[in-house]
Amino acid sequence: MSEEYVPPKVWKWEKQSGGNFANINRPEAGPTHEKELPVGEHPLQLYSLATPNGVKVTVMLEELLALGINDAEYDAYLINILEGDQFSSGFVDINPNSKIPALLDRSEDPAVRVFESGSILVYLAEKFGKFLPTDRAARAETLNWLFWQMGAAPYLGGGFGHFYAYAPSKMEYPINRFAMEAKRQLDVLNRRLAESEFIAGNEYTIADMGIWPWYGALVRENVYKAAEFLEVHTYEHVVRWADQIAERPAVKRGVVVNRSWGDEAQLAERHSASDIDAVLTST
Repeated sequence: MSEEYVPPKVWKWEKQSGGNFANINRPEAGPTHEKELPVGEHPLQLYSLATPNGVKVTVMLEELLALGINDAEYDAYLINILEGDQFSSGFVDINPNSKIPALLDRSEDPAVRVFESGSILVYLAEKFGKFLPTDRAARAETLNWLFWQMGAAPYLGGGFGHFYAYAPSKMEYPINRFAMEAKRQLDVLNRRLAESEFIAGNEYTIADMGIWPWYGALVRENVYKAAEFLEVHTYEHVVRWADQIAERPAVKRGVVVNRSWGDEAQLAERHSASDIDAVLTST
């Protein structure tokens, strides 16, 4: 940081640029190797990892199953992004952007691919008629907040999280820049949740499912080891909401699916409700 960086006339990729996850980043799209994806017996095939974006979808599916919607049964296969599973030919066929999660709905003919976590939430909500209001104003409010999350999270994860926790060295300017934005976003949520029980109003919706894995984890689980740095305890309405969502039975089930790290319950693959039952009863 002692010398000002002068960008070259033409940017060139340097693999040795460092930082966590540097080995899976590259400036090109497309597959790096041929590999078919596994396929289970259920109509819905999910290929994912229990990152915040992955948790959105498994929570949604478990919420649908909790309502007795058996057509929401699914197989969930682990995509190990550190090993480059997202660059296999089979995964790229479902998501050309090579990001988890990706969903294949085989109940349709032809099968429907759905990628981007927000798109998957909307697709499932519309398919099963749940967690997305049909009233025009309430639907708009729900989508407002879901799309807010899709636009805001890159600043939280790719911005603040990267420079505070994962970059090869600590740099004052980007940490300050993205800490300011992370706190502004928490304030947006805190002000909203001061006036309503859930994100889009007094009804639990896909807006909560989309936002909770990111911001709920930030205030509950010391993500990036930044709880003290960001003073997350001061956002009391976000904390109240985050704790409330965490107590939902379907949320407790959804967060373990495609999880393969940490001290919490882990379930790399999910093919039936009993898979989750076995993990939760053993922890």
